[in-house]
Amino acid sequence: MARGSGWGRLARMFVRDRRGNVAIIFALAVLPILAAVGCAVDYAMAAKIRTQLQKAADTASLASISFNGAGYKAAVAMTSNGTVSAGNTEATNVFNGNASVVTGYTGLNISPTVTKTGATLKSVVNFTAKVPTSFMGVFGTKTVTVGGSSTASASLPLYLDFYLMLDVSGSMGLPSTTAEAQRMQSINPDNYLQYPTGCTLACHFAPQNSACTDSGTQGYPTNNYCLGYAISRVSQSGYKALLQNTSSTPMKKKLPSNIVSGLPNSLYTKLGAVDNCPTDGTDACIQLRLDAVGYAVNQLFQTANTTAKIPNQFRIGLYPFIQYLYSYFPLTSSINGSTTNSSTINYAAANLATLLDTNMNSNLGSGGTHISESLASMNTLITSVGDGTTSNKTLPYVFLVTDGAQDPQTKGVPNGGWAGSNHATVINPSTDCTPMKKRGIIVSVLYIPYQKIDPVNTSFAGNEDTYANNNIANIPASLSGCASPGFFYTANTPADITAALNAMFNHAVQIAHITN
Repeated sequence: MARGSGWGRLARMFVRDRRGNVAIIFALAVLPILAAVGCAVDYAMAAKIRTQLQKAADTASLASISFNGAGYKAAVAMTSNGTVSAGNTEATNVFNGNASVVTGYTGLNISPTVTKTGATLKSVVNFTAKVPTSFMGVFGTKTVTVGGSSTASASLPLYLDFYLMLDVSGSMGLPSTTAEAQRMQSINPDNYLQYPTGCTLACHFAPQNSACTDSGTQGYPTNNYCLGYAISRVSQSGYKALLQNTSSTPMKKKLPSNIVSGLPNSLYTKLGAVDNCPTDGTDACIQLRLDAVGYAVNQLFQTANTTAKIPNQFRIGLYPFIQYLYSYFPLTSSINGSTTNSSTINYAAANLATLLDTNMNSNLGSGGTHISESLASMNTLITSVGDGTTSNKTLPYVFLVTDGAQDPQTKGVPNGGWAGSNHATVINPSTDCTPMKKRGIIVSVLYIPYQKIDPVNTSFAGNEDTYANNNIANIPASLSGCASPGFFYTANTPADITAALNAMFNHAVQIAHITN
């Protein structure tokens, strides 16, 4: 019994003893632990390589749509939506170039897709690769597949057309500032008997006509010429030096008879003349409103040239009007010319004042200011309204620059009689402007405020002065109603006109991108 009891105790002690299990448990657990560590190492390597390839994909997606890149240029040149093959090629090349410095992978596959949709250029670069394993291969997993995607987008520049409707009727021949008006008043003989304080507005109906007669209206003989415009084109000190004191004329001054007999060319021959007056306050000329507008238009050209992202992005045309809308310089993308080269739009803009009503230009007509008819003509002129996303789908803008005083009278060309009412009115936005806006044409208006006539001569031309003055209060609302929302501007001084035209252009470019 004692022996048997001893073996029993030993058996019970063995069963209770746990010290040997540690080795067994460790032996059983070491393989999974090693496998887990190995997998972690393999996956960490795969993650590292994926990160490096993802950076290559990000660089490729951005490069394929970058400004001035092959993909961007190709998209700009496209006339419809679709895949941009040059962008795909560029994305592939950039990705492969960056991926070539990454090691530790096989079976690389890249799938770039660059597309143009409207004004948006989008690039999506997908990739996959296989990363060989070290530890996981023991369990039959020879490689780990990694992949990723990168997306980038860019806004394409829009093709915009700007139709500049420029009022060149008589009132736009007013001097550009009060100081310039005072200079004109001091020497201008036009309509002196009606306006003995001095006329600031040259009638511009030359050559000789009934508006400026030596026997009935002029302050001194001018051979029946309206002389204000000619005076504004010559040296002011030179002109004053020509005037002779006399008691025989209403202004107590006169020009030498040899100058009077050959006006206006005799004056130009004697003193020389400028075609435009870009700066006010100079002795060389008196700046008129149209001079200031012409200078501002040329500043707009400079803004357009510096703003353009692609060749031929902007086209601009000049469309002056009096009785008719005139295609003076139709749409052109060549807006970087010289103001002294007569073949350029820059020269045409600088010399807008030469288009002031002379009763001789059948393209413009003569007499009043026919804004409504000119707006209707512009609506007909613009035959296509695109969204600006391609060169054959240009988005049109109309820039109306005017003092807003509509005058329905006409005068026969050349040297014909007057017809119709000379009582000033305003345009009707609903009938004159809404048809264009409904077509998707943006109408931007620059109002150059009509100046009150003071003193008023109630006996002159059917009391047109009073009607003109009473009409001034109605002008801003009519022009504001004509403009598209947010596109109504007002400018008084030459500097204001330049700033406003530039603001109109920048606003147009900005809104076009937001809309599209």
